[in-house]
Amino acid sequence: MPRAFLVNHAWRLPLLAAVLALASCSGSPSRPAPNTPIHDTVKLPQRITTEANAVLFHALALVGTPYQWGGNTPRSGFDCSGLVDYVYRAGAHMALPRTSHAMSEMDAPKIRSIHKLASGDLLFFRTEGHRISHVAIYVGDGRFVHAPNSGGTVRLDSITNPYWLRHFAYALRVLEK
Repeated sequence: MPRAFLVNHAWRLPLLAAVLALASCSGSPSRPAPNTPIHDTVKLPQRITTEANAVLFHALALVGTPYQWGGNTPRSGFDCSGLVDYVYRAGAHMALPRTSHAMSEMDAPKIRSIHKLASGDLLFFRTEGHRISHVAIYVGDGRFVHAPNSGGTVRLDSITNPYWLRHFAYALRVLEK
């Protein structure tokens, strides 16, 4: 192409990029792989959806924050229950109990199937015997945010990962209360 053409039409490049980006987002949705659980079929009332979105925004913003046993702020780092409590205080203005075990005993609807999870649900895991020992926040599409272990960081994981699926106990829908 002649240089004069590029100079005279350079203003169209951002417009073309925007059109291509929109076109790529408007394609037909991809189909899940066979035997892949379909999540997020639960429809929540608008008020709860708004709170769940605020919770998810805060949780996802903390991915990469260092793990710290007993930590409950971005500055100090987080353990699993410190992360969940911090996110719910910031996103839904809810104070939760301090430990994963105490959170698991809250009076809220219990969900036992991963197929009925909704964004914002608290996920509880038995990673140390029969007692609830880990908590996470379900974000949707089979994914959850949590502070998993010493030396790690807050991260996003899949509920269908064999380890997490094997240790999943149940979820609580605390935003519905």
